[in-house]
Amino acid sequence: MSQVPSQKYAVATASFWGNWFFQADVNAVSFYGDKGNTPLQLPNGLLKDFRTNMGFSVALGKWFTPGLGLRTKFNGVWGRSVVSNDKSTNGFKYGTLQEQVLFNFSNLFCGYSTTRVWNLIPYAGAGVGRNMSRNNYAMGATLGVLNQWRISRKVAVNLDLSWGIYEPDFDGAGGYLGVRGLRSKDQIVSAEIGLTYHFGRAAFRGVPDVDAVKELAQSQIDALNAQLADEQMESARLRQLLEQQPSQPIPGSHDCKHVQMPLAPVSVFFNIGQWQVASRKDLQNLKALVDVTEGTKTTLTVIGYADSATGNAALNEELSRKRAETIARELEQMGVAADRIQVVSEGGVDILSPNDYNRRVVVKAEVLP
Repeated sequence: MSQVPSQKYAVATASFWGNWFFQADVNAVSFYGDKGNTPLQLPNGLLKDFRTNMGFSVALGKWFTPGLGLRTKFNGVWGRSVVSNDKSTNGFKYGTLQEQVLFNFSNLFCGYSTTRVWNLIPYAGAGVGRNMSRNNYAMGATLGVLNQWRISRKVAVNLDLSWGIYEPDFDGAGGYLGVRGLRSKDQIVSAEIGLTYHFGRAAFRGVPDVDAVKELAQSQIDALNAQLADEQMESARLRQLLEQQPSQPIPGSHDCKHVQMPLAPVSVFFNIGQWQVASRKDLQNLKALVDVTEGTKTTLTVIGYADSATGNAALNEELSRKRAETIARELEQMGVAADRIQVVSEGGVDILSPNDYNRRVVVKAEVLP
């Protein structure tokens, strides 16, 4: 009941070498059929010692989709020919080989998840059984439920419960006259426990949801449009400030204005959890800002940010500081004196959308009086 929530999404069909698995189990087997209702009046019950024995099984299989797979399974090797209640005389050796179709209900109905703890996998199969003690062959079929608990990406624990039905002479004793239908067959009830090991690629590759991609792209476009609108408003404000600046004569000139021109801040972006610059192209705008302020009385304030949606507050504080220090070093390499640089860390924030845009450093140029 405490499954990891998962979102349904399409996956690519597995390649030939992907999603194979090997299983090895030990089992407890009970043999049942018409022999329990013979004139001998043998007692009923699956757990009677003259019906039960231990054995093992091995299987090789492959998942073709998250919900559909095939496996070839061998099961044996110690059985019971239930013709008496003396377990010392009714033992025989046997083996069954079946091809089984697996249906992962957890993935089919709850959506594919690589981290789900428990998977419920009903199956059905058919094949042949051989009584090696009496050299008999018999056709049979099996229904079962495989429960798997994930330990790691490659390993899972199995609990496999199954019921099989075979032709009456499978145990070498044959059927009894006058007994027909299900009671005339040799039946096997099995409980197995063991391990599954996945080799090759152990998971399916997700196929992008086109609608989700479109929605994400549109949200990014909306964010850029909003950012552009803000910059246009800022540009209009700066033009208004420029127009309102009083004229101040400059020696040797009568028609020039000496103004303090505010400069637009520059953003440099980073990948999640990193303090190295994601794209060196961002530094071109930073270099342009440095060139404009060269020779002026300006201070460059370097403000580092992290996104608050990932990591804790302490980690984001450190990450924002390291990002700001990275850009401060870049500014010094561009020729900016260290005493003109002020470093500020703001920690994790949720200012911009999409969230990726919050992983940045903003450099502001402030003209000194």
